[in-house]
Amino acid sequence: MLIKSLAIILFMASFGVFALQQASDSNAAEEAGVYIISPTDGSTVPRTFTIKFGVRGMSIVPSGIDRENSGHHHLLIDTKVLPDMTKPLQATDKIRHFGGGQTETTVTLSPGKHTLQLLLGNYMHVPHKKPLMSEKITVLVE
Repeated sequence: MLIKSLAIILFMASFGVFALQQASDSNAAEEAGVYIISPTDGSTVPRTFTIKFGVRGMSIVPSGIDRENSGHHHLLIDTKVLPDMTKPLQATDKIRHFGGGQTETTVTLSPGKHTLQLLLGNYMHVPHKKPLMSEKITVLVE
């Protein structure tokens, strides 16, 4: 069983390398965009609050589903330097993945000012050729 599992993992890894080479060629619809519905820029929010994601001109699908004009959300929190837009986005405390196709989340942040920004990734977590990013907003956490 262990050897079969390792063989499957190796197969998937080798496929993943090929898929990643192709992933950066993902195009987004010309009129597409992502945005944060709420909270709004400059809002004061409690430590735990809900962020609602918006999209236009694209479909939201779970990661792993390769469909034209689609992707899934990634939330950038307090990110001063953007990640490499040609590689899969790494999940960190500053880059949150929503590979299940979620369109909102609840976060808990420390008191103070924080920035929030959405970045749409394709089926392999790679931003589209022309990255779809929301405006960066600032919230004040009480």
